[in-house]
Amino acid sequence: MKNTDTRVENDSMGAVTLPSNALYGPQTQRAIDNFLISQTPMPWKFIASVILIKQVAAEINMQLGLLSEDHAKSICDICTTLLEEEQAAHFPVSVYQTGSGTSTNMNVNEVIARMAELNGVTLSPNDHVNLGQSSNDVIPTAIHLSSVIELAGTLLPAVNHLVLAIRKKGNEYKDVIKTGRTHLMDALPISVYNEFEAWAVQLEEGIERIESCSSRLVRLPLGGTAIGSGVNCHPDFPGKAIDNISKRTGIQFSAALSRYKGLSSMDTALELSGHLKNLAMSLFKIANDLRWMNSGPLSGIGEIQLPALQPGSSIMPAKVNPVIPEAVCMAASQVAGYDTAITFAAQSGNFQLNTMLPLIAANLLESISIMAGACKTLADKAILGLKVDVERCGSTLMKNPILVTALNPEIGYLRAAEIAKIAASENRSVLDVAREHTDIDERRLMELLNPKKMARGNE
Repeated sequence: MKNTDTRVENDSMGAVTLPSNALYGPQTQRAIDNFLISQTPMPWKFIASVILIKQVAAEINMQLGLLSEDHAKSICDICTTLLEEEQAAHFPVSVYQTGSGTSTNMNVNEVIARMAELNGVTLSPNDHVNLGQSSNDVIPTAIHLSSVIELAGTLLPAVNHLVLAIRKKGNEYKDVIKTGRTHLMDALPISVYNEFEAWAVQLEEGIERIESCSSRLVRLPLGGTAIGSGVNCHPDFPGKAIDNISKRTGIQFSAALSRYKGLSSMDTALELSGHLKNLAMSLFKIANDLRWMNSGPLSGIGEIQLPALQPGSSIMPAKVNPVIPEAVCMAASQVAGYDTAITFAAQSGNFQLNTMLPLIAANLLESISIMAGACKTLADKAILGLKVDVERCGSTLMKNPILVTALNPEIGYLRAAEIAKIAASENRSVLDVAREHTDIDERRLMELLNPKKMARGNE
């Protein structure tokens, strides 16, 4: 009895049995059977970039007279359908596959060819869909293409959203002066505005780093085919294809300065990963500052109250934890881990090809995605809803013995230190103690020990 749940197809190595309803073909099935380390598939955003490359390639090959109008139209229409419907189930190849990403490239080729066959058009995955291409140039191109698209459309807007949220909250409490801290110990006064503004600038510098890298990310090695020389690719294909990609995405791409370099080196991807790690560490710092400032409510710093989002303990009924900053710290740690993996992968450019391309693609896109999510979540669930405890900031500031620093020019370091010790031991303000132990007149003392003036410094 014939098994209707499977079908048999042939590739260059022979017959392969695969599910009858699968849109992929024999090479994809071999990958499914062979790459069993993990079931984690390549990210859809990466697959979508490969599909876009196939669509552009078909259109340009038709213009160059290398592909019939019927074949080109079929490929382009199918690519449009795939991009609109996001049929991720038909792209199951694991991240941990052949290092060139050949299995993913052929997965896309086979799905397009199979869908054409179901529509009554006969297409070869290799001869038609892959015309003028190789996995070796398509996959590095898709790494750059998908990264640039996600940076522009997802990450950078999310970071800017967080910057705006921080500045909005800083301006809301711009007149509040609180205790600054170094080494986690009380230091000179700082305004809430300046503390928050430092975070905003830190993030903006992260944006600057990423944008500087983007000028190299937009260089695509498409047309290099197997090793960079462009064998089996029409000489006009790369330029026309890249121009087409630019028009479709609204992002100005250009040809790689050396296609040999574009296939063999993932330096630019590694550079981006480093900038993403840097951004992650900025978020880690901001999230940890929030956690410390929120600590308490009684025995901690307690300068701010983050939004109470959920119960914090399965046993302590009144406990509410800073869950969003904690989640952001975990996301940042994961990005640091991805960067380490990308660092190892980037050094695998043996001669004319890097052989860890799928891992680089997956980790880069996941880093971009979770950084975007972390920025948006931190803004919406923590920053915008936090409240500064103005009274607590003021009361602790006035008892801060470090205020005595402002008296150094008047009475010297050692006498100022004595006043600070008395203020601390007697739980009194520096102003009160200075009245008793110096001959500085009241008006001058009030001027010197004014926290707002000290917070402004030389501004």
